Amino acid sequence: MQQTITVSTPRHNILVDITSEVEAVVKSSGIHTGLVNVYVQGATAGIMIQENWDDSVQNDVVSLMNKLIPADVWEHDAQDNNGDSHLKAGLVGPGETIPIVNGKMGLSTWQNIFLCEFDGPRTTRNVVVTLFNSEK
Repeated sequence: MQQTITVSTPRHNILVDITSEVEAVVKSSGIHTGLVNVYVQGATAGIMIQENWDDSVQNDVVSLMNKLIPADVWEHDAQDNNGDSHLKAGLVGPGETIPIVNGKMGLSTWQNIFLCEFDGPRTTRNVVVTLFNSEK
């Protein structure tokens, strides 16, 4: 089973929690045991599993990325001024795979799924959610 969810991102360099949207897809699938892959389409965004207790960890991720990969110093900036966005997305990666255990994602209490937007704001980011049933 596969479904695409659409996410709007409000600004450049932000982590957007998409856990509830992915949970809804898993629940509607009826899969009890398997895997869910979450993959963002686009070369300037990523998917990350991270803590969601408060905004501090998400803010720290953005701060770290900005320190490691500053803006306005990359060769690609001559094309469309987003060289840092491509590098950040490449470092994070476009997807994560999570086990489905007893019909629910096997995330711990403190783990959530985040769309990492490095080139926003965007009215549309497509996230492809692919489920694999391991019961058959």
